[in-house]
Amino acid sequence: MRSAAWLPLLVALLVAFPSASAADYRIDSTRSHAEFSVRLLWVRQIGGRFTHIEGDVTLNPLRDTAVVEATVDVHSVAMSSARLRRWVLDPEFFDARRFPTIRFLSVPLPVRALDQGGPLPGWLTLRGVTRPVQFRLEPASCTLRQDTVCRIEVRGQIRRSDYGMNAHRTAVSDTVDLGMLITLGAAAH
Repeated sequence: MRSAAWLPLLVALLVAFPSASAADYRIDSTRSHAEFSVRLLWVRQIGGRFTHIEGDVTLNPLRDTAVVEATVDVHSVAMSSARLRRWVLDPEFFDARRFPTIRFLSVPLPVRALDQGGPLPGWLTLRGVTRPVQFRLEPASCTLRQDTVCRIEVRGQIRRSDYGMNAHRTAVSDTVDLGMLITLGAAAH
């Protein structure tokens, strides 16, 4: 059972981060998006943009760490054509009817990484499958303070077959490039 391998890591995350109930920063869903691209027929890149992301960044001042949690609404995907959009929402790809969200939960990372950039390890849940992933935070040049807005950029790759997207493997690449541009604002307490 593959999903059992990440369970001890999730338990360790919850123990190491006891104050995860109150977010310090919220993702501004009106100024944030996620995007993906794949190679079609090994010649052309096609991609889409998810226009609705929600989530939080929760700080642990005792450990000087932060946890990033983001949820993407699969139905918010925008594509270059209505036909492509319907195709990626179908069961052979995102299966949006059964799995309407994509979720990312980071491990506790140093707060300075939100400003300086660096690795962003965590777990990605897509199509009901949760797997460990390693994304990258780009340098953001922002300092988290209650009166500021911070914009962070996340980049990475996954293999779609790891999440049960096995259709059209001869026409669509297995490697998927992912990105998120996230605007954070102080959460109202």
